Amino acid sequence: MKIGFDNEKYLKIQSEHIKERISHFEGKLYLEFGGKLFDDYHASRVLPGFMPDSKLRMLLQLKSEAEVVMVICAEDIERNKKRGDLAIGYDEDVIRLIGKYRECGLQVNSIVISRYFKSASVDQFMHRLKKLKLKVYKHYKIEGYPNNIPLIMGPEGYGRNDYIETTMPLVIITAPGPGSGKMATCLSQLYQDSIKGIKSGYAKFETFPVWNLPLKHCVNLAYEAATADLNDVNMIDPFHLAAYDKTTVNYNRDIEIFPVLNAIFESIYGESPYKSPTDMGVNMVGYCITDDEACQEASKQEIIRRYYKACDAVVRETGSETEVYKIDLLMKQAGIGKDDRAVVPAALERAEKEKKPATAIELPDGTIVTGGSTRLLGASAAALLNALKILAGIPHETKVISPEAIGPIQKLKTDYFGSKNPALHTDEVLIALSVSAATDERARLALEQLPKLRSCPVHTSVLLAETDERTFGKLKMDLTSEPVFEIKEKR
Repeated sequence: MKIGFDNEKYLKIQSEHIKERISHFEGKLYLEFGGKLFDDYHASRVLPGFMPDSKLRMLLQLKSEAEVVMVICAEDIERNKKRGDLAIGYDEDVIRLIGKYRECGLQVNSIVISRYFKSASVDQFMHRLKKLKLKVYKHYKIEGYPNNIPLIMGPEGYGRNDYIETTMPLVIITAPGPGSGKMATCLSQLYQDSIKGIKSGYAKFETFPVWNLPLKHCVNLAYEAATADLNDVNMIDPFHLAAYDKTTVNYNRDIEIFPVLNAIFESIYGESPYKSPTDMGVNMVGYCITDDEACQEASKQEIIRRYYKACDAVVRETGSETEVYKIDLLMKQAGIGKDDRAVVPAALERAEKEKKPATAIELPDGTIVTGGSTRLLGASAAALLNALKILAGIPHETKVISPEAIGPIQKLKTDYFGSKNPALHTDEVLIALSVSAATDERARLALEQLPKLRSCPVHTSVLLAETDERTFGKLKMDLTSEPVFEIKEKR
């Protein structure tokens, strides 16, 4: 993929800008971190050159004066909401993230359960957190939020929430995903600090939408596609336009909450330091794009990818058709269709020709490799093996996996695990290739090509088994699938 983003420049100017914002407030700053601190694969997909851990690397420069507060919404725990990239629940991700942050030297002691309500699953998760010696705080749903400012700014609003005890001047408020209640947590703390006589401040670190790109720029459209389940909408910031006569981009939830934030600041300082939601932000991403065309193309591919994920979720009964309709509209706004993802027509053409499932992989040089179902290999396993052979310069007809490696795996599947299909999945073919690599130089050479598959697009003509999805995920390949289940042949 062509690089379109200067990551080193981003680390430099982003960290400088945050330090400059901290200096605006005395005593304590609550910094809302939108998106992911690391594993930010959405940003790395739409901004080729952006590293998934860039924000974490920048934050580590401030770790001596910072602590992290994690926020998770009770509703997300109750419905077991999952991270699309890692396929794990938000609750499990909170535990994972705490461990990761602490490994990096960041202080994490507090968890906020936002929009708390009595629930067996929520209370069980809270009990689990307490057993891990973490402080757990409850924040409640407020009727009429965010418009009922008199209620919000009173004892039955933010005053009802548990007060988060913090010790560091910089408090990072983050979450496993969007819509978790990070901003409300910050505002609640500002209100309660003011009651305690503490002059604290607030700023927002949100990567998307990019405020100084056009409203319908593909990078911003890709953000809408990524948050289709939240019904986020990118908008021109009317407050910024009125204050400065300049057009900037923000999204509906920040614009809706801005009057509340203004009211809180006015109650603390007598006036607000911000004239618009855009003013609250510290995002420098737009200044680090070096190739706009490359970022636009990468973002178009991300929109198509999100479309397929939404379609697949509907078929699996884990998503809604509303998301599909919204992303379909975004595709039209971006001037693209499903076939603009090169692996899609390639997989479908082979599947139609052979009347069996097929998989297509696009290699880094643009070569399209396909694989079909056989007695020995599933379609994805075949495509993966074909791709490794091409990358290694091994002729297609050359066998790199010995029968001695395949046979025992098939026997294990059918005789001991009770599977009626002896064909190898992707993980199994890689195991067989690894075994063969011990004695076969060509197998070893093919195996060494695996890192080159990172970020390569993959498309399958049917929904995959979980084991194949997991393998492509571990290889960091960019997977999409047709929203149809494979019809198993009777044997």
